[in-house]
Amino acid sequence: MNAAKRYEIFRRLHEDNPEPKTELAYSSAFELLIAVILSAQSTDVGVNKATAKLYPVANTPAAIYALGVEGLSHYIKTIGLFNSKAKNVIETCRLLVERHGGEVPQTREELEALPGVGRKTANVVLNTAFRQLTMAVDTHIFRVSNRTGIAPGKNVVEVEMKLMKFVPKEFLLDSHHWLILHGRYVCLARKPRCGSCRIEDLCEYKQKTSDD
Repeated sequence: MNAAKRYEIFRRLHEDNPEPKTELAYSSAFELLIAVILSAQSTDVGVNKATAKLYPVANTPAAIYALGVEGLSHYIKTIGLFNSKAKNVIETCRLLVERHGGEVPQTREELEALPGVGRKTANVVLNTAFRQLTMAVDTHIFRVSNRTGIAPGKNVVEVEMKLMKFVPKEFLLDSHHWLILHGRYVCLARKPRCGSCRIEDLCEYKQKTSDD
């Protein structure tokens, strides 16, 4: 795919959704961090239901740490893998209090040192909470990048690096959100909705479908 096609793809995505947002509910960098940790192998809808109960009770590192693993589990038990996630969140909260003054760090290295935080989670927090130019590649973005030809790669890191290189700079900050929403609602895994896709004429996918 050439640069002109890529530019037009992101121009249209921007035109349709000038201020894209994550579908995770949050009101602080810390709330976002915890929501993203909880979202692994879970839906944003499911996470939002859990945090809607948790955050009114505890929404700071100290407050969640005070709940303990068992107390936190009570609020997140509807989420997959809640036991291991509860342990990671409690330990993360402890480290935030002891090492970071209760604040979410703003570097990849410090974020990835927290339990339950990998490269993708760190990228989401850096981009969404702190408006840094990072690219979190999840299953949706990996699929869209490969299927359309925007940034094909064999693994998520390769796709991430290509997106960072190829996405036009003026669109880079919000491109994570556009791509994930496109994959979630249009470029579906089993039957992409090519007939109603805004970038269908620019996409290089050879097995395009109708919406019938």
